[in-house]
Amino acid sequence: MNWARGALFMGLCGVVTLHGADAMPQPPPPDDDGAIPQSVKDEHFEELLTNSPFTRTLGVFDSIILTGVARTENDVLATLLDTKTMESHVVSKTANFQGWQLVGVGGNPAEIHTWSAKIQVAGGQVITVRYQQPPKKIVRAKSGGGGSSGSAGGNSPPLSSAQMDEAKNAAVNYKEGFNADGYPRQPPPEMVAKLSRLSVSQREDINKQMFGLRNQGLGLDERRKIYENLVDRSTQGRR
Repeated sequence: MNWARGALFMGLCGVVTLHGADAMPQPPPPDDDGAIPQSVKDEHFEELLTNSPFTRTLGVFDSIILTGVARTENDVLATLLDTKTMESHVVSKTANFQGWQLVGVGGNPAEIHTWSAKIQVAGGQVITVRYQQPPKKIVRAKSGGGGSSGSAGGNSPPLSSAQMDEAKNAAVNYKEGFNADGYPRQPPPEMVAKLSRLSVSQREDINKQMFGLRNQGLGLDERRKIYENLVDRSTQGRR
């Protein structure tokens, strides 16, 4: 009888020992054992958040700035400048030859540095272009053995020698006007007063831009609005 009680006691001890072993906590796995997938942490997304492909500006717009906004009776026009190629572009509610379309403008009309324009490009993406002070030389004249030419508007035809000469002469004789300023005759007295505050080189640069816009096919009223805007912006820069 004593032998049976001893055997039963030893058996119970073994059961308790096995259950105790099963209940012991297992050591945590190493941080990276190469087999168990690790949890995703916030820092894994830092690069994506700071350089999101969904908010990144298209490369072609990295060098484009807004230089002016003009309103007509039926439309709003925005002038853009590619600071790398020094080419001007005009966008409106009608898509231009590049597929760019103006879908909105923002900012305080009285504070030019707050202006912005939303441009929808081919494919439907909308890009915001903000106003920046353009370089002093907005239009570059190319000189060569066969004469001079300059371009002030996208893929518009280059300025002819006659247009270059007229832009230069009109910068000196600004009271008489020229063929691309948007006025049917001479500019009005208030415009003459503004032009008088600009330098000859400033007036010549503006005149070249206007010839470039004329070569793109812009009508008289649209050119007049843009011309007035360019002159106003230039006079503000001289204050």
